Amino acid sequence: MRYGARRRGRRRNLEGFARIPKATRCVEIDMDNPRDMEAPGPFDARYLAFLETIAQLRPRLHRYCSRMTGSVMDGEDLVQDALFEAYRKLDQYDDSRPLAPWLFRIAHNRCIDFLRRRGVRVEAETTAMSPDSVMPANSPVLGVSRAVEQLVMSLPPKERACVLLKDVFDYTLEEIAELVSSTVGGVKAALNRGRSKLAALPEPVPSRREVSPELSRLLHLYVDRFNKRDWDGLRELITADAQLRVVDRFAGPIDRAPYFRNYEQQRVPWRLAVAEVDGELVVVALHQHRDEWKPASVARLEVIDQRIARIVDYWHCPWVLSAATSVLMADLS
Repeated sequence: MRYGARRRGRRRNLEGFARIPKATRCVEIDMDNPRDMEAPGPFDARYLAFLETIAQLRPRLHRYCSRMTGSVMDGEDLVQDALFEAYRKLDQYDDSRPLAPWLFRIAHNRCIDFLRRRGVRVEAETTAMSPDSVMPANSPVLGVSRAVEQLVMSLPPKERACVLLKDVFDYTLEEIAELVSSTVGGVKAALNRGRSKLAALPEPVPSRREVSPELSRLLHLYVDRFNKRDWDGLRELITADAQLRVVDRFAGPIDRAPYFRNYEQQRVPWRLAVAEVDGELVVVALHQHRDEWKPASVARLEVIDQRIARIVDYWHCPWVLSAATSVLMADLS
């Protein structure tokens, strides 16, 4: 989808990313405020070039953040926050050091802030930060699997991060200690506690969020009108000052973006459907492959006073939907 900013050049290798001009911000926002990201307009081409240089890391960053938060969409929102911060701090990056740990540390800090804001008990994290003095002789070792990634949600943030970074992403103890601002002893202790707790847990049961009847009604109406290309009818469902965020492309008022026109001009056959993604009610875009409709991307809609006030569309981030553990489609007939 085009939103006014052109890409410049081919994808650069990771070693060359620090040569992107560092003084230009992608949009005029307060980069110290992670939520002040709704400045109107398309993202700057230099920021898009930065995103291209770290494209290979994006799915891994998202996987980590989504497992830390328990939501593939919250995870991508935090990756966006982290990448904005990284772009702002490019002049502080030591390009003689590996890129991935630097980005993971920024993303990790965003996750911890998010969990604290969401009400995770601070004392649980504080306890996890204190290294144990004695380690058992036979610490349980868990297999790397989707089940492990889902079970970590039962752990305090420190243990959760250590298990993910070690058993899923295979970082060294030293690297993990630096990422989570701890010591090697603290990481070992957190790993032992986390693995012990996980080994005692049953298989995870898919969670389901409370579904608002108002949201469900509006999503189904939105999808029906979208599939009929009833753009005027769609606008009746949306507030006059509704905000749109097309991840990696645009942030601002929806009336300043060619959002509906871009969908209408897609070359692949598509349609929308209401679905539950990891227990959350959302809108999913499906692409037609021969005689089958397959989920391709996801969008979140925020409803206030029976109208849509905000849309976050992850069209340009296919890894978001593929990272979900469950996608339950509504009736497509």
